[in-house]
Amino acid sequence: MLRQIITLTLGLWAATVCAQTGSGNEPVNYIGGEICNPRLHDGGFRYAIGTENIQVMRANRTHPEEADGHGWTYNHAANITYWRGRFYLEYLSNPVDEQQPPGQTLLVSSADGRNWGKPVVAFPPYKAPKGVTIPKPYYGYIMHQRMGFYTAPNGRLLAVAFYGHSYNPFKEGGIGRVAREIKADGSMGPIYFIRYSSHTTWNESNTAYPFYTKSKDKGFREACKALLSDKLKTLQWIDEDRGLDGFYNLKDSVNRVQATSYFHRKDGKTVALWKWSYAALSPDDGLTWSTPVRVPSLIMAGGKQWGQRTPDGRYAICYNPIETQPYRYPLVAITSDDGITFDSMCVVHGEVPPRRFMGENKDFGPCYVRGITEGESLPPGRDMWLAYTVNKEDVWVSRVPTPIRTAWTGPVDDNFGSIKPHGTIDNWNVYRPRWADVYVDDSHRLCLTDSDRYDYARAIRVFEAKQKVGIDFDITVDAENGDPFEIDVTDRHGARLLCLALQEGTMTANGKRIGEYRHSEQLHVAISVDNGKIVVNGHAIDAMHTAQWPERISFRTGAYRDLPNRQTPNQEKCPPLPGCDERIEPSVYYIDNVRIG
Repeated sequence: MLRQIITLTLGLWAATVCAQTGSGNEPVNYIGGEICNPRLHDGGFRYAIGTENIQVMRANRTHPEEADGHGWTYNHAANITYWRGRFYLEYLSNPVDEQQPPGQTLLVSSADGRNWGKPVVAFPPYKAPKGVTIPKPYYGYIMHQRMGFYTAPNGRLLAVAFYGHSYNPFKEGGIGRVAREIKADGSMGPIYFIRYSSHTTWNESNTAYPFYTKSKDKGFREACKALLSDKLKTLQWIDEDRGLDGFYNLKDSVNRVQATSYFHRKDGKTVALWKWSYAALSPDDGLTWSTPVRVPSLIMAGGKQWGQRTPDGRYAICYNPIETQPYRYPLVAITSDDGITFDSMCVVHGEVPPRRFMGENKDFGPCYVRGITEGESLPPGRDMWLAYTVNKEDVWVSRVPTPIRTAWTGPVDDNFGSIKPHGTIDNWNVYRPRWADVYVDDSHRLCLTDSDRYDYARAIRVFEAKQKVGIDFDITVDAENGDPFEIDVTDRHGARLLCLALQEGTMTANGKRIGEYRHSEQLHVAISVDNGKIVVNGHAIDAMHTAQWPERISFRTGAYRDLPNRQTPNQEKCPPLPGCDERIEPSVYYIDNVRIG
């Protein structure tokens, strides 16, 4: 019996040693302990200060010219890169439903990441050669997307994507990977297959595009060869084609790893991250890997996770921190000094607008996040750039300043005088749909405008959390369209102490009428919060909710929303939301002289 006890003890000790944080049994670890509040769109977390959420493409079925030119409303799997002074973003698209034919991949670009052009087709719907039929049980052609871009050692930029069959483009349902060059002027070269699915017999004789070796462009062929030999970059393809030919170095016996992202830790080892909290470790740049394991501290479902070294030399992992599969919100970041131990969970994107178009597997929220992959060019500045979709419908990017901060120290005195008109707004978190904008105007005022009946513009200023705080600002209402303009004072978890609303000439505070205003006339607002006691322009106001010390103020061109929630039906058949493709008359508000202390 004693021998058995000793053996068991030694076994447990050995298992503990093997499970050490940073080892192959736990390549990364989140120690922050914060968990998502499922009732709130932002999860009740602090915000990554200064983050800008920018809508790249707003789906529109009735007026395609306002969107992608096609009127397709399933849009997903965004990828982003930077090359020769421009951002490029790639995403897949289907008319209505996930993985239902036809499918195509679109490309959109921007000079600054904040103002984006019109999408163009990078990879069109697949058309098989004459005489080639769709194998059973498949019934159409679609695209799938795990990797969007590759910058080769010779400087060539490739756009890449994957053709397959509906409804399941993986393994036997796949056809192969395609690539084409993006030229310096934004034009694109011809499409070539670069790798066929190892589970099938597709080849140059029975597919729609030639193999890359047939290209007469030596530089393009060299770029393709370099990509195929890059074991880290190509690991992003593994769940589309599990590599029966031994193409991948990772041994994934359970076939669970999906949507690879990777980064090099401070100690030089490479971490690979996948959906469902899986991770693995490589000591030799992807030549060998530890067995993929689930990291218990990374709570997530089937949305992608993204890890990278940030421009400030630290690390970030971005994901949806909740296990409810159809409800993928919020999008958060956790940060680390060494790429092993992560902390400080904070919101990157905490908005969930109504889904305007029903579609199969169109999950709610911002998900499938990707950043700029290691080895690609980086834009100027110290921002982390992320691409994702919201409701699998609209395409978004986020600009996250680094180092990532979640708390503010000292007073706030923002008159926007030093901000370049339409430039970045330092220290403010802004939410900018295509039809609802936040910007500094030519008079150096913060402007919020909104012509979207189902979304709003929002600007948030984090300030130092104190028991006693005074908030002053000027506001001018230039135009209204029926929605209220709401100003919230909240604690770190988003609990609202105060909701100040302006609508149709009347100002209310937590439902209590406290004054009037006129269009185009500047109104000064003075708020005092002292141990839960609130005074607004001389009026004593009862707190809306029990809250901790206030630490942020939010300006919003619409009412507070908590729908959809995690009980909202995800697959219930319904028509598009009424009027969702039509702009409404814009509302316009100006904020100035924001002082908090």
